[in-house]
Amino acid sequence: MDKILTISRQYGSGGREIGQKLAAAWGIPFYDNELISRAAKESGFAEIAFETAESRANNSLLYSIARGTATFGNQDIGYSNLSLDDRIYLAQADVIRQCAAEGPCVIVGRCADYILRKLDNVVNIFVYADLPFRAERAVRIDGMSPDRIEENILKIDKRRANYHNFHTGEKWGKIENYSLCVNSAKVGIDKAVEVIKTYVDGI
Repeated sequence: MDKILTISRQYGSGGREIGQKLAAAWGIPFYDNELISRAAKESGFAEIAFETAESRANNSLLYSIARGTATFGNQDIGYSNLSLDDRIYLAQADVIRQCAAEGPCVIVGRCADYILRKLDNVVNIFVYADLPFRAERAVRIDGMSPDRIEENILKIDKRRANYHNFHTGEKWGKIENYSLCVNSAKVGIDKAVEVIKTYVDGI
């Protein structure tokens, strides 16, 4: 397998577990929280700053800077003027590119689909599921309280969407942005792994 697989996922859909099983099946590295540790070590920022970044994607200069449109007076705004959150995003993006450059791997979340969009060997997957399936997994696996569980799941998804949409300018979960979308509630986790693996191995 010579591909870089990115997995975007709704909370509770099992995207992380699916990614882990795919990486194990192919014998390639798996990156999720590992990206945080690596980015923190290389950038000097605390891990907690990366872990809470999704909840802080509000006003920023990064979107316009990335497109060369941000200015202050007659001067371009550079890295030194970026917010802490934007510097964290850029540090994480650098690590994601490094991981991809090292060879085939599976990367979960963190806008990897967008960050690696110029690479020819990237396959972008989106994993989704209905709310009852996600709620059951969130309680059983993640230990979330069943109280207002569906409301809390949707809040997490909204944070993920805001973070992705803000930093990429593209809509999170829009099917046109992915190579393959899989409903894990319909096929189950193991079958989802099989479906994705068969698809990737065949292209």
